Amino acid sequence: MLYIWLYPLHTEFSFLNVFRYLSFRIIYAAVTAFLIAFVLAPWLIQKLQELRLGQQVRDDGPSTHLTKSGTPTMGGILILFAVVLSTLLWADVTNRYVWMVVVAILGFGLVGFLDDYLKFIRGRSKGLSASQKLVTQVLIALGIGLLLYFLPAFSSKLNVPFFKNFTPDLGLFYIPFAIVVIVGSSNAVNLTDGLDGLAVGPVMIASLAYTIVAYVAGHRIISDYLLIPHIEGAGELAVFTAAVFGASLGFLWFNTYPASVFMGDVGSLPLGAALGTVAVISKHELLLLLVGGVFVIEAISVIFQVASFKSRGKRIFLMAPIHHHFEMKGWEEPKVVVRLWIIAILLALLSLSTLKLR
Repeated sequence: MLYIWLYPLHTEFSFLNVFRYLSFRIIYAAVTAFLIAFVLAPWLIQKLQELRLGQQVRDDGPSTHLTKSGTPTMGGILILFAVVLSTLLWADVTNRYVWMVVVAILGFGLVGFLDDYLKFIRGRSKGLSASQKLVTQVLIALGIGLLLYFLPAFSSKLNVPFFKNFTPDLGLFYIPFAIVVIVGSSNAVNLTDGLDGLAVGPVMIASLAYTIVAYVAGHRIISDYLLIPHIEGAGELAVFTAAVFGASLGFLWFNTYPASVFMGDVGSLPLGAALGTVAVISKHELLLLLVGGVFVIEAISVIFQVASFKSRGKRIFLMAPIHHHFEMKGWEEPKVVVRLWIIAILLALLSLSTLKLR
């Protein structure tokens, strides 16, 4: 909104010309989101405590987690508020992609809110059923996929990392593919959110990587030079991902070990969906497997664990997701979290190298 309101005045006030620069708005979107999350977090934590919206800890998990029972949850509401407000302030709100990611993060945020709220009123660690959650997520992702597919300038070709001439056209199958990317990313982040700061750290790293990807994809000269698809208007997504980074950074201050607040499903589900939606719009869907490698590992560990137990009656890991496996082996929680952050950073750097290596 600031771009719409203030940039037209640059002919009278030359200093307002800075609003035309996407890099300026990216930086200040991150700063604004950080300040909103950082300043409002203590107030929100107090309100959550007054409402007794505490975490319900599963009794079959590591015994060290029992002390976390009652820690305020649903802090993800603050992340959503900071991201959406910062995005609307600094992005070009006439851009259709901006509204797609806002709808995605709010839609999945609503699903997460209902899930968390049901856990609270039922007094146990289960909210919405798996089928209820999945169907709702698929419907939201389907709406996004249909909107993208029927845009006149949209291409259903798939950009494959490391290959410049291999771009298979999925045609109508791109819609279910987009659904898998968005819903899969959402649930992968949700599964990762099991330790203090574990999910929000890789989310910050992935959002920072996609800030670069979105900026490059929306810049005609740079995208042509790197031989990647140019998506007109996708640069504005960098403002959104920068806001995700800033809000997550502000939240991490209070979510780091020992956490004063948890994000809950109202935070993890929409953050994952946001990353998936940005990946789809920017035409770097498969890159998300590498950028969000930590989330992929966490999700695969659960899939393999369930499949092995149902088919053989044996478990592969001491406990799934895999971060609990390391805890059961005796690793301290901060060690598990920081080491997974390190892996996330390395994967993000590797993923950015694919913009040039092709």
